[in-house]
Amino acid sequence: MKKYGKKYKNAAGLVKGKVVSSLSEAAKLIKETGATKFDSTAEIHFNLSIDPKQADQAVRTTVVLPHGTGKKLKIAAVVPDGKVSIAKAAGAAAAGLEDLIAEFESGKFDYDVVVATPDVMKHLGKVAKNLGQKGLMPNPKSGTVTTNIEKTIEELSRGRIELRNDKEGNVHSVFGKVSFKQDELENNLRTLLQTLRENKPSGIKGTYINSITICTTMGPSIKLDVNEVMGSLLK
Repeated sequence: MKKYGKKYKNAAGLVKGKVVSSLSEAAKLIKETGATKFDSTAEIHFNLSIDPKQADQAVRTTVVLPHGTGKKLKIAAVVPDGKVSIAKAAGAAAAGLEDLIAEFESGKFDYDVVVATPDVMKHLGKVAKNLGQKGLMPNPKSGTVTTNIEKTIEELSRGRIELRNDKEGNVHSVFGKVSFKQDELENNLRTLLQTLRENKPSGIKGTYINSITICTTMGPSIKLDVNEVMGSLLK
């Protein structure tokens, strides 16, 4: 049986048997249930009534959280020589073409996101496997293949994240840190929920969201009342 520390047990006691019906209470509990010594990440997990095998039921979109994620991303921009300075000025940790491809070929690279312009995608074929294994291959659907490299890098740096369902019909994401102010967590959460609602797949005719759970890193789960919290977005 897994043993939990005193801090976790105290946090779990705050949410035991509770189903949260407001975003303000959800944000408040996130701050109160952080059970780690470090600045925990605020996570959100959805279970959706979708069949991931059906193309018209897939969820894949991006959203810029108003207060960011609390994490500074290390971004690599694969761009032609003429756009290297633009990419670096926008916040890219590395930018270029041949040097970056050589780095990707070596397998020794550490980036959170790789973005690219459409005209250089043909050069990424030989490193697609290395990038793909780390989930870093640029893709138009995730917004990481772009003609406006400056805007894309700036949005990613501000807190743009991707919402994408897994094979079981779940969507997992983050919406800040425990150190965020309560209203910042609430605003980020509201923006994320609105984006998911607005991107309901055309193939879903009935119930869309089965459950919503939030938590902090290594913290207890907090169940949200789907009808109440989603309904509050319309008020």
